[in-house]
Amino acid sequence: MKYPVFKDLIIFENEDYIVVNKPPFLATLEDRTPNTTNLLKIARQYNPDLQACHRLDKDTSGCLVFAKNPEAYRHLSMQFEHRQVYKVYHAVVWGTFKFEDQLVSKAILPNAKGVAKLTPQGKPAETYFTTLENYNRHTLVECMPVTGRLHQIRVHLASLKAPIVGDSLYGGENLYLSSLKRGYNLKQQTEELPLIKRFALHSHTIGFRLMNDEPVKVEAPYPKDFAVLVKQLRAQ
Repeated sequence: MKYPVFKDLIIFENEDYIVVNKPPFLATLEDRTPNTTNLLKIARQYNPDLQACHRLDKDTSGCLVFAKNPEAYRHLSMQFEHRQVYKVYHAVVWGTFKFEDQLVSKAILPNAKGVAKLTPQGKPAETYFTTLENYNRHTLVECMPVTGRLHQIRVHLASLKAPIVGDSLYGGENLYLSSLKRGYNLKQQTEELPLIKRFALHSHTIGFRLMNDEPVKVEAPYPKDFAVLVKQLRAQ
């Protein structure tokens, strides 16, 4: 895998914080895969003092905040703790839905293998869902998590019978161009690849207060794979 140049990922920077548009397939911090890099390692080549203020799943793209000093890190950690950080994700899901600020409030418990399940024994978790665009058999959904549990958006969408495209862990099948285009011909002896090789979830917007208490809101454009997926669905 060719690793990105950290400077090219930056979408906001001041003296305390950097917000990047995290590419998919890159872990935020160390994960269990040996001999792989992660975004924090790449970030510290740019500035050795950087600390990741939160994390995104490896496959999730979009807004990720780094702090440049311990005070800034603490300042944002408190905002996360008190649920004062504004977070908006976009997901492409299977099925057509008309969500309008639909609240899913279901407790989540991760197991030892890092798979989340819904159970009253878990920790409280809340997410709001709103439909952005409807397609033939899919929906582009805006997801606003109130809490930050493991795989929260993915599990909550699955509970609405709206699993995310490509999220095989929670019931979301892959999507192929041949299923969207009539008379789509694949060359013989070639295996068709899915339109997106990960689950279709993107951290679109993050909002928080800077050290001087001024609010900031940062948006991350769709990465290429997510943009292509939406474009193909719109063209149906």
